[in-house]
Amino acid sequence: MAIPAAREQSGNRYAWYVVFVLMLAYTLSFIDRQILSLLVQPIKAELQISDTQVGLLQGFAFALFYTVLGLPMGRLVDRYNRRNLIAAGVFLWSLMTAAAGGARSFGSLFAARMGVGVGEATLSPAALSLITDYFRRSRLATALSIYSLGIFIGAGTAFMVGGALAGALTGRPDVSLPVLGDVAAWRLIFFIVGAPGLLLALVVGRLREPERTGSLLAHDGSARRLSIAAVMAEVRKRWRPVTAVTLGMACHAICMYGVFAWMPTFFIRSYAWSPAQAGLAVGACVLICGCAGMALGGHLCDRWRAAGMRHAVMRIGVLGAALAGIGVVAATSVSAAPLAVALLAPAIFGLALPIGSMFAALQLIFPNQIRGQVSALFLCVISLVGISLGPLLPGLLNDRLFGGGVGIGPALAVTVGCGALAMATVCRAGYAPFTRALDSD
Repeated sequence: MAIPAAREQSGNRYAWYVVFVLMLAYTLSFIDRQILSLLVQPIKAELQISDTQVGLLQGFAFALFYTVLGLPMGRLVDRYNRRNLIAAGVFLWSLMTAAAGGARSFGSLFAARMGVGVGEATLSPAALSLITDYFRRSRLATALSIYSLGIFIGAGTAFMVGGALAGALTGRPDVSLPVLGDVAAWRLIFFIVGAPGLLLALVVGRLREPERTGSLLAHDGSARRLSIAAVMAEVRKRWRPVTAVTLGMACHAICMYGVFAWMPTFFIRSYAWSPAQAGLAVGACVLICGCAGMALGGHLCDRWRAAGMRHAVMRIGVLGAALAGIGVVAATSVSAAPLAVALLAPAIFGLALPIGSMFAALQLIFPNQIRGQVSALFLCVISLVGISLGPLLPGLLNDRLFGGGVGIGPALAVTVGCGALAMATVCRAGYAPFTRALDSD
């Protein structure tokens, strides 16, 4: 038995304020994790590393502890104050982003990137659970889509501002800093983007923790404390829709993080653009088309569900995969830079379309005591498969099959094309299982 999903708590305006603050945190998390993609060339030159190692820094190094700590963090989310966990995570990942600016080798930069993953492991499991307690089910996909705007605002800002900073600082003389001594000018970018999170952690720490709703009840009417075995039993009851949503979004993550990691480098290498030019073009696409796709995806999902389409979240996934796969393959295959940018726009729109809805999917079919742990398991698989392989595969394919350099275009096309096809197939297979899970909830 579960407590009914509640009214929007503490007033509609405050609920949206919470979403806004958490969206800012998500935005900073993506700025901090994506800024490295604009610094590939100077990092390679100073640290003497390959495209494969760059892929490891952008993906596996971050995902390693993001994944390892995600599952125990999900259990903490279901038991303790979610606001405090988020505030601590924001502070830690911002500090480690700044620490990356002091890295002197591949190993030390790898360690700093792992630290960013440790901090960011707290955010989404806690935020998804917290937001779910602030909103009715009929508005949840929209609320989580607004929260998820942070992905595209953050990545777009990282590309645009990072590109401008890279253009302004690259080639400048070393800068003398306290403790660190003389450092390359590009390292300042890590210090600059890490600082705002230290302040935002204070804002997050002042949010109100909402009453938990939708919990499984004990015989005396209190919320049950579930063991790990009981949690896994609840997951097994819903294994088909969980598998469809999780694998679908893992394939999606391969596509999205591959594009985020390598698309600026594609324009720099294929069209001899500067980092500032590449950052502006890719950043504008990510910011405008990503936010538009995110907002429309959540709204469309809620409308389709209201009209009786029980599998709406999975259908949004199929549509987004088709747009993303076709768009990226086309954008990396043309010979004119303006046309490539024009084709990238619908691809980014497609990548954004299903995110909020798919985040909402698991929140809709699980009770409160399990949402953080299920979200952590969901993000664990996405991290292992998507965040690790998305940046790694194009670099690896380019080094091994496409000859390096401008071969990053076809390497990216193969990665995203295959990932998008797999996502569409998995999401389509999930229509019926997800509908049955909703009906039995």
